[in-house]
Amino acid sequence: MAINKVVANAEEATEGIKNGMTLMLGGFGLCGIPENCISEMVKMNVKDLTCISNNAGVDDFGLGLLLHQKQIKKMISSYVGENDEFERQMLSGELEVDLIPQGSLAERCRAGGAGIPAFYTPAGYGTEVAEGKEVREFNGKPHILEHALTADFAIVKAWKGDTAGNLIFKATARNFNPMMAMAGKITIAEVEELVEEGELNPNEIHTPGIFVQRIFQGVDYEKRIEQRTVRQKG
Repeated sequence: MAINKVVANAEEATEGIKNGMTLMLGGFGLCGIPENCISEMVKMNVKDLTCISNNAGVDDFGLGLLLHQKQIKKMISSYVGENDEFERQMLSGELEVDLIPQGSLAERCRAGGAGIPAFYTPAGYGTEVAEGKEVREFNGKPHILEHALTADFAIVKAWKGDTAGNLIFKATARNFNPMMAMAGKITIAEVEELVEEGELNPNEIHTPGIFVQRIFQGVDYEKRIEQRTVRQKG
């Protein structure tokens, strides 16, 4: 019998998140982001956070809510995107930002979860990304050394999950959520649908419950679209 990892809600799930911690937050753009936990952290008013995420949401949604409250000290991400406040804080020096090539960011999270301390990649060589990093040549091509990323808490959002913490992600939400779920000391999963252990097809599980410590069924997901493009009539 697997351990039941269900907690009541986002408030109970985020217990223990404190000022100055490092958090991983899954999702890609506005797809598959842990909306409930982000909203709860706004209420908690935790500050000086280092947030590892592909991007920082938009101005009034996702991590943009924490940015507006000045709760984030440092962003480790690959995309400034549509968030004007993120751009403003970065350019003004209010926010420390480490911009990483998207593939390198994903691999650094995956490596952290797999227990691999560092790896070499050609991505970023010859740019500011490579400054101060060790360079080695493989097959006649220079590669830079990138270190794995881990976090105090990894906060992910899945389509379905069971009481043992097994998760299934849907479509684009698989871009960062699965590897981040592996790399947190404590992993919180909020899900759209929570089922009993044994109800998920084992062949469809993307993240085994061994990586998840807390799980709850989220509510009121907005599922926004960053840039809505429609065809003109006629």
